[in-house]
Amino acid sequence: MSNISPIRNTDIEELERIAKRIRYNIVKMIGLAKSGHPGGSLSATDIIVALYYKIMNHDPKNPNKKDRDIFVLSKGHACPALYAVLAELGYFDKEELWRLRKVGALLQGHPSISIPGVEASTGSLGQGFSVAVGIALGCRLDKLNNWVYVLLGDGECQEGQVWEAAMAAYHYKLDNLIGFVDRNRLQIDGCTEDVMSLGDLKEKFRAFGWDVFEIDGHNFKEIIDTVNRAKSLKNGKPKMIIANTVKGKGVSFMEGNVGFHGKAPNEEQLERALKELS
Repeated sequence: MSNISPIRNTDIEELERIAKRIRYNIVKMIGLAKSGHPGGSLSATDIIVALYYKIMNHDPKNPNKKDRDIFVLSKGHACPALYAVLAELGYFDKEELWRLRKVGALLQGHPSISIPGVEASTGSLGQGFSVAVGIALGCRLDKLNNWVYVLLGDGECQEGQVWEAAMAAYHYKLDNLIGFVDRNRLQIDGCTEDVMSLGDLKEKFRAFGWDVFEIDGHNFKEIIDTVNRAKSLKNGKPKMIIANTVKGKGVSFMEGNVGFHGKAPNEEQLERALKELS
């Protein structure tokens, strides 16, 4: 098992409380910025919380330690979720959250390696997945025993680069790589199946040589148990977890609402959302 901070022993109820607080901060920072992507940030929250609070070996006081696990947010527009988690854990001052997307501020609209705790600059869809494959291969070549995690959007899986990366990960037998697809079924132009049908993602990744699992992406026990199961399979295959989620999870009027893919709440909506998450 990885050695991570004592918070690894946090129980499921505490993780749910943390996730609610993270969602509150996501909505607040986007509302204050009047710009950002709330829908996919909220759907990805539980996965990122589970990774940083229960699964990954990492240290906010020593973010570059050699044996750390590495997380790449390939769906970079969901960075408010990652920023909120990193700030909560102490990677940088929480006050930075309220300066999201301001000129000269630390936190911009997509992740940058200039931010403590961020492992890859992402945002052009598909590239983060390729970066994660490269990192996993580098760790293998350096004979490191750490894990590399990557989170993709389901709309992102319409990018050809995703499948080139998937093919490379199998070719190089990267069983130190665990991916998640945030399967909320909505993208900026509407339903993923209307824009460009993804079909059976499980079978697609299996056809590319991956071990594949499917879970409820808002169930902490399923997330954690499935990662542990994936880590136990040292069979030369990369792992992909299809996480069924709800776009805008946690805010009633954002849930399943494609309009909040890339639109900040107005003042009235912000007040209502924060009240729901309090």
